[in-house]
Amino acid sequence: MAPRRQAAPEGSMPPPSRPSSPGGEEIEETPFFDNVDELQQHGINVQDILKLKSASINTVSGVVMTTRRQLLKIKGMSEAKVEKIKEAAQKITGSSFATGIEVQDRRKRVLIISTGSKSVDTILGGGLMSQSISEVYGEFRTGKTQLAHTMSVVTQLPPEMGGASGKVAYIDTEGTFRPDRIRSIAERFGVDGNMALENILYARAFNSEHQVAPLLYCYAAIVNMLQMELISECSMRFAEDKDFRLLVGPAISVAKILFTQQPDRGLHYGSLSRRFLWSWGTQRKATEGRSLSLRCRMLRLTTMQLAQVMSKLTKLSEEFNIAVLITNQVQSDPGATMTFVAGGALKPIGGHILSHSSATRMFLRKGRAEERVAKLVDSPDRPESEASYKLDEGGWTDV
Repeated sequence: MAPRRQAAPEGSMPPPSRPSSPGGEEIEETPFFDNVDELQQHGINVQDILKLKSASINTVSGVVMTTRRQLLKIKGMSEAKVEKIKEAAQKITGSSFATGIEVQDRRKRVLIISTGSKSVDTILGGGLMSQSISEVYGEFRTGKTQLAHTMSVVTQLPPEMGGASGKVAYIDTEGTFRPDRIRSIAERFGVDGNMALENILYARAFNSEHQVAPLLYCYAAIVNMLQMELISECSMRFAEDKDFRLLVGPAISVAKILFTQQPDRGLHYGSLSRRFLWSWGTQRKATEGRSLSLRCRMLRLTTMQLAQVMSKLTKLSEEFNIAVLITNQVQSDPGATMTFVAGGALKPIGGHILSHSSATRMFLRKGRAEERVAKLVDSPDRPESEASYKLDEGGWTDV
């Protein structure tokens, strides 16, 4: 649902211009997904459908994406029931294979949302796309949070203004969401600030840094569990309200906790600090073997937690035709050899799990004065390139 617009104030910045998403009005005539209640028409009883919903499976495509092993973990599900549900879902969705023409027709429903900067939109092919995860990473003050705020407003605009006429779900793991920024960005586009805030579904994810060594596993599990609960709740909201078009959330706080703690905080990826070792009350020499084992277990745990979160986000983006934007931090890479390249000594947190889960990746860095530079590092259909932008009261805009 597009927000009510008011007359743009004098001197305000013009909205970004780009081609509207393909298919415009025709795309919205039919729903993008089938609700899981459709299974009732194929012989599945209401009780079993409620069990699926309790497991955050709210669409027929969600049933197809879920493995039989995961369905069997749902309380009250037997092998016979799972097979019957799978067969019913397959009848609704059809064959898993499709011709290239059919895939091309499906891609016409992809939404393109502007970043607020025409130059950055150009290197992205119009903006960030739905049905995929887009990741931006960089140092502080490069505009990661400002992009999240800008797109939270732009998403609500009509397609001809670079938006998707939809609502936004915002999962905040760092406590950086500011309603006042939404109001100022909305003013730039001539949108009522209260209406813009009303169309943003906000959730604050637990993310603290009070680690105690013996409880570190438990803490990482709690962070992951809460994030997964919020993402699962988003799935339920998306199924109920088909107007959602963007999910914003730094979904890798578990990786930040276990991969990037500095030595004075107690843990550093690749080596355990002296303070961390001594906290176990043993001599360092006596704990070298155990520290290596602990480090490996933590790395394995982190990889599993991160993979689960990213897998869930990927399914959400494809299931509900939404764009997923995640912000990421960087860490120093002492082993980088080509340090003369901009950002060569910096790499994003999350490793290969995150790099393969994100369809589009942008590295943000500081330029001269107020200039910022966005480098498109990875994209399935766009070449590597750079564009300049700046940050002001209206969010991301051109230099």
